[in-house]
Amino acid sequence: MPLVRIEIIAGKSAEYKKQLLEGVHVALCKSLGVADWDRFQRLYELPPENFERSEGKTEQFTMIEVTMFPGRSKEQKAGMYQAIVDELKERLHIEATDVFIVIQEPKNENWGLAGIQRQSSGED
Repeated sequence: MPLVRIEIIAGKSAEYKKQLLEGVHVALCKSLGVADWDRFQRLYELPPENFERSEGKTEQFTMIEVTMFPGRSKEQKAGMYQAIVDELKERLHIEATDVFIVIQEPKNENWGLAGIQRQSSGED
C-alpha cells in the first residue's frame, strides 16, 4: 500500500498527467509487486514560480515521494527507482536526470488503516 505524491510544474495536459500516474503505478507493480487495484496516488501541480529546481532541470522535472511499509530490500528499492524512470522515459520522454525520487518508511505503529493501528512486523 504505497502512498505516492508526485509534484510537477503546472501546465501539462490531462493525457500527460494520466500517463504520469499510470507510469508510476505500473513501475510499482513491476518492481514491488503492488496489486493493480492498490492506487493511492496524488498529483500536485505547482506554478513555475513556486517550483524551484536546480539549473539544468527542464519543465518536465518531476519529484516523487513514495511512503510505504518498512521491510523492502535495498535491491527492491533500486528496482523501483529504475522502473519509474524507465516508465516515464517510455511514456513521456522524461529524462532520468529530471526525476527525483525519495522513499519514506514510517514504522508500522505510525500507520492507521480504517481507524486501526497497523501491527508491528517485529522489525520495528
